[in-house]
Amino acid sequence: MTKKGDRTIFPKIFLGAFCLQRKIVLSPFLLVGMLAAANASAGAETDALQRFVTTVDTLSASFTQVQKDENGAVLSSSTGRMWLARPGKFRWSYEKPYAQLMVCDGKELWQYDPDLAQAMVRPAGATLQGTPAQLLSDRASLDAHFRIEPAGSENGAQRVRLLPFSANGDFKSVELLLKDGVPVQMRFHDPLGGVNEVAFSEVRTNKPVDAKLFRFDPPKGTEIIRTEAPAGK
Repeated sequence: MTKKGDRTIFPKIFLGAFCLQRKIVLSPFLLVGMLAAANASAGAETDALQRFVTTVDTLSASFTQVQKDENGAVLSSSTGRMWLARPGKFRWSYEKPYAQLMVCDGKELWQYDPDLAQAMVRPAGATLQGTPAQLLSDRASLDAHFRIEPAGSENGAQRVRLLPFSANGDFKSVELLLKDGVPVQMRFHDPLGGVNEVAFSEVRTNKPVDAKLFRFDPPKGTEIIRTEAPAGK
């Protein structure tokens, strides 16, 4: 999300690359409950992860996302709100600097760019399989896609490192920081040394979430692009 004419809808690390007409769509959490940590190493860190997996059914938070290059220089930043309801439902809403939206009802995944008046929709299950988005919204088994490593503590939060088995992904590792059983930050490390950080605030868990947040009704005049799951999914 950089210059107006050359921005992306979502960080590539979140869903992988898509192509929306006239531009490439790159998709987070970022942006969206941890999978069950089957066969994870024992320790306080993975205990925190397991607690998040087993006890959190809904979550809402504000987020600040910062993308840095391999030298630590800030490339872009954005803020917004997110909501999730397990299993499989989430809403990831960028508010600044540009309004952009991703909504999943558990069956379909919508990505909407109001400036382009375009929306892409595709099947959720195959599209999200093995992606960071699935880390937040599902309870499937982590060990099918990641090796889980305890990574100590940081500022009072327990840190867990996830290493994808696939060598063809857009990130080489994900760090999840949890405090009191809820996520406070995620870091995505890409193969070139860049880092995409997502910090959460005003986190609320297991509070009622309006089901309407997980439905998307395209505004009148929106161009809708329906696609199948990405190749290899």
